[in-house]
Amino acid sequence: MIKVTFMGAGSTIFAKNVLGDIMATPALKEVDIALYDIDSARLNESCAMLNNINRNINGGRAKITPYLGVENRRTALKNANYVVNAIQVGGYDPCTITDFTIARKYGLQQTIADTLGIGGIFRALRTIPVMFDFARDIEAVCPDAWLLNYTNPMASLTGAMLRHTGVKTVGLCHSVQVCAETLLKSVDMPTDDVQFHIAGINHMAWLLDVRRHGEDLYPEIKRRANALQGKHDDMVRHEIMKTFGYYVTESSEHNAEYMPYWIKRNYPELIERFNIPLDEYPRRCIEQIEQWQQRKLALTNDANLTHTRTHEYASYIIEAMETDRPYKIGGNVLNTGLITNLPAEACVEVPCLVDGQGISPCYVGHLPEQLAALNRTNINTQLLTIEAAVTHKRDAIYHAALLDPHTSAELSIDDIRKLCDELIEAHGNWLPAYH
Repeated sequence: MIKVTFMGAGSTIFAKNVLGDIMATPALKEVDIALYDIDSARLNESCAMLNNINRNINGGRAKITPYLGVENRRTALKNANYVVNAIQVGGYDPCTITDFTIARKYGLQQTIADTLGIGGIFRALRTIPVMFDFARDIEAVCPDAWLLNYTNPMASLTGAMLRHTGVKTVGLCHSVQVCAETLLKSVDMPTDDVQFHIAGINHMAWLLDVRRHGEDLYPEIKRRANALQGKHDDMVRHEIMKTFGYYVTESSEHNAEYMPYWIKRNYPELIERFNIPLDEYPRRCIEQIEQWQQRKLALTNDANLTHTRTHEYASYIIEAMETDRPYKIGGNVLNTGLITNLPAEACVEVPCLVDGQGISPCYVGHLPEQLAALNRTNINTQLLTIEAAVTHKRDAIYHAALLDPHTSAELSIDDIRKLCDELIEAHGNWLPAYH
């Protein structure tokens, strides 16, 4: 029986998808699931829900055990074969609220703030120390385990684990699987029998090639995209494709804050023109909290609850490793010569083959230079954020923020330093001491 430990099991909907997928996979039905969280109420809710799914789709063959609190973390991890990470350090309240409100005070507007920018930097600085704690536990009690990281900021966290711990880590996102389909639907083209090639960095990987039965679909996609009338939800990505030649994996609201072109105080009309949802993440959090209060009873108390396997990568990775049946994913891994015009220290998102030998990243070669250049602007901040988390040097935080495309386009050096200082002070014990 394999053991899967889920860190952040209070993420109930996501736990349902990942762990429900595992129980819905014939080769993985007899699984030992350890649920770990520091919130007892959310942990109990997830446990109740998963027990219902286990009984209804799996004949109760999975073993599900909850583990609460830091003092039980090593026990939860002991002898795990796979560790799924889905934590959010500091939560929406207070930490995400802090990231948005203090940035707004300086005139810096954000949409999601979980990957890059001031919000992404400070989310990484809160999370990397906790993940390093996880790493020490994994190295002690399950050193051969694979860590499947779903937590953002993906590149900074996964890169930190790969460069500064001995834990076998891969970063997993949702955007690669749906990228080509999203683009084709937006221009009213069929999505069946499509082959695609994607590489870059997380949330800014590029749809380098998209074909059906050998035919290059990009010319028709671009013709239809240029003919679109009126507003839609994907306008930033379409403009990126028009300007730089290729479609990017993650949503328009994300990419609007990864580049310096869209959210600008001196050009407020761009917000309206490109339909950019400022403060989108806090809005989603509030809605999700309200919806969870309505949904949790149905999920946790539904004795007939079932589950159908989703497109999340985790169960397919575990199945491929356990059965030695190959499966291809888009994974976040260290750039060991995979993309030749991006830094070796970078965490890149590339096609990977998964089988009984583990995860084998595929060689990509050179990206089109304009795409690599855009990636580098984000990698600069990611690498400096990792440096700050490892060295605890305040200057590295300043450097990360000063080189962030959106922040540097809007604020002066002095204001960026003041903003960082104020965020360090406001986050208090959520951060280690910086000197």
